[in-house]
Amino acid sequence: MDVQEFPLKQIVKSDGHLVDQSFENVVTKELVQTFYQQLIKMRTFDRKAKNLQRQGRLGTYPPFEGQEAAQVGSALALDEDDWMLPTYRDHAASITFGKSYSILSSWNGRVEGNVPPAGKNILPPSVPIATQLPLATGAAMAERYRGSKQVVIAYFGDGATSEGDFHEGLNFASVYNAPVVFFNQNNQYAISLPIWKQMNSKTIAQKSIAYDIPGIRIDGNDIFAVYFETKKAIERARNGEGPTLIEAVTWRYGAHTTADDPSKYRNQEESEKRRESDPITRLEAFMKLYDYWDETWAKQVQIDATAEIDGAVKELESMSPARVEDIYDYMFETPTWTILEQKEQYLKFLRGDQ
Repeated sequence: MDVQEFPLKQIVKSDGHLVDQSFENVVTKELVQTFYQQLIKMRTFDRKAKNLQRQGRLGTYPPFEGQEAAQVGSALALDEDDWMLPTYRDHAASITFGKSYSILSSWNGRVEGNVPPAGKNILPPSVPIATQLPLATGAAMAERYRGSKQVVIAYFGDGATSEGDFHEGLNFASVYNAPVVFFNQNNQYAISLPIWKQMNSKTIAQKSIAYDIPGIRIDGNDIFAVYFETKKAIERARNGEGPTLIEAVTWRYGAHTTADDPSKYRNQEESEKRRESDPITRLEAFMKLYDYWDETWAKQVQIDATAEIDGAVKELESMSPARVEDIYDYMFETPTWTILEQKEQYLKFLRGDQ
């Protein structure tokens, strides 16, 4: 299949220039400033979390630097009562949509990190690959049967498209016309496996053809393209027109998690070169070209973001240590006898009982 059948949609190029000048009439100062503030917050959050892990103050952590535009732009396109099913790397999406910074505590074993604020439909991050996609279809079908207008967005990486759950989720969504947006962040590596070793498909978007649903390929580092194209897909779902597969082509600068070394499987010079199309520097270039930039305001945005994240870290480190019992007590609403037996055996082991 010719990749040109799924062209990479862009609104703002890497140098900050608009691809389509008609968007000058659509973009507002308020929207641009919202984009910038949230991108800065999320990069500050991610770098802080990585530093905490390196200092032994946080458990293994999956960095997302480089993918902020894909997550922030898509999350901002949602309505307040929509549903979000994130992966373990989608903290920027979850926080943008309304989750608190307590999400950090999940990497220290605290259950609070998986609990969304009251009224927010955000599921705990999915660590098993692609298992959230059939669940997203089910949630979307349930909302449609209830007669609501709520839409579901499910995030996943390129590696998830090699799992059966990906195909099952898309097939059911297609058959039942479920109001769900499948949002793929193609950062081009499934841990250490490059996408060209994982599939012969030239794009992920083309996989939509098998299920007769729209497939869209966007520049995932262009927050404008992410926001406006996701908004279209969400409105399409809300209007009863069914699911959409979005492939946001992006890049993670760092490791898959803080437990691996990307230099073992990836040319890090290439990774540094990718910073030429960085989502934040691109937005800054746009703001300077189109008279949205204010140096004093931008410095204050960084100061505020740093203070906000530092406050979240203080809150994290004021928590009591995680309870071992939480592993068992929150598996089911009412623990089964097998879970209770495992819990008792493990607590005996920790106590040193014979």
